[in-house]
Amino acid sequence: MSRKKKNDERQRQSTRQLIGIDGISEYSLLTGHGELVFFSIRPTNISVLSDSSVAARIYALMTVLKGMAEIEMLCINSRENFEDNKTYLKARTEAENLPAVRKLLELDAVSLDRLQVQMATAREFLIIVRLRKDKGSDAQSYLMTIEKSLKDQGFTVRRCGSEDIKRLLGVYYEQNVTTEKYEENDGDRWIILGE
Repeated sequence: MSRKKKNDERQRQSTRQLIGIDGISEYSLLTGHGELVFFSIRPTNISVLSDSSVAARIYALMTVLKGMAEIEMLCINSRENFEDNKTYLKARTEAENLPAVRKLLELDAVSLDRLQVQMATAREFLIIVRLRKDKGSDAQSYLMTIEKSLKDQGFTVRRCGSEDIKRLLGVYYEQNVTTEKYEENDGDRWIILGE
């Protein structure tokens, strides 16, 4: 296949096809490499724990991980990156002649700095389970066993639904943490039914 033909085919692909997603089910992400189920774990502030408590948390996580080969881990930043905005404000401030506008631009830059510091610790920790095709009808009980195992080890965990998975993809691929509801298809919100 020629390079031009490959480029033409690639341009016709949807975003999901480009990143290898076949679909999003009620509780999983369907890919060509298997079905992925996500569990969100609420982080523990280990800076206030004693060394023995931290060691106990590490041992508890190790206990869960060594019992199941299908488990993967993911940590994502659930915050926006303001570097481009701050660079723009700095350049705009340097180019501005009016002192009042320059002062407002400087205050905007300070506000972005404060906001970024407040959001710096907004991390999400996820356990990902890659379901094998042979699990079939046992998948739900298997997932419940994993969730129970995590809870038994003292972790606050919940299984992610389809909206959670869409949000995770938005954060992972786009650093988009401000969207409240993700659409199935681009422009869904603008379609008016019944007309």
